[in-house]
Amino acid sequence: MEGILEYLLMIPDGKVVTYKQIAEYLGNPGYARLVGNYLHVNPDPDRYPCFKVVNHQGRLATNFGFGGAAEQKRRLEKDGVEVSSEFRVDLEKYQWKENRR
Repeated sequence: MEGILEYLLMIPDGKVVTYKQIAEYLGNPGYARLVGNYLHVNPDPDRYPCFKVVNHQGRLATNFGFGGAAEQKRRLEKDGVEVSSEFRVDLEKYQWKENRR
């Protein structure tokens, strides 16, 4: 799953990606849940910004493993991403569309 961590480093400031987007990039589109489980035990969340990953609707992780949704919201806003009071990000505005492999 090292590819997941490498992918996190590519996400620009002020942008987010989805779990499915990471899984697709790695060639396994059905593994979005696996990506989420792996990010929940991120070995170094300060180096690998898993806070930049949201679900396919732009919702923050209710069980964000490093301080809950409020902490994920704080980190996203510090990074330049607006988060609604419903803990949601506008994917039209903030989703990063990387170049595919």
